[in-house]
Amino acid sequence: MPSLEELRERFREDRYATQLTGADILEAEPGRALVGLRLRPDHLNANQKVMGGAVFTLADFAFAVAANGFAERITVSQHVSVTFLAPAKGQELRAEARCVKAGRTTCLYEVEVRDEAGTFVAQAMVNGFTI
Repeated sequence: MPSLEELRERFREDRYATQLTGADILEAEPGRALVGLRLRPDHLNANQKVMGGAVFTLADFAFAVAANGFAERITVSQHVSVTFLAPAKGQELRAEARCVKAGRTTCLYEVEVRDEAGTFVAQAMVNGFTI
């Protein structure tokens, strides 16, 4: 089983999430991942709130780590439904992905995104397809 540092190194190739957006893997185990994002001014929209795309990217990255971090096959997002619940406050977001159901070729993950105060910012349901 890969270590946290080995997972970080592997997923560093997910350049949009890690290098451009700044997402970081905080915890991971088969079927579960917790990722974080230190918010920067470039994550904000014109209303000075965290852009929905940054929240979506963090949720999708959490799914990717949870579904692929310990697997021999690759699972990609097939369909994602995101519900934005509240504006984020503070300087950090965290997204936790948990496997709800894993089948032979499809899976379902729930991802919760919260800010540092614990505010439930968004929920995503991700259907994955294993190739």
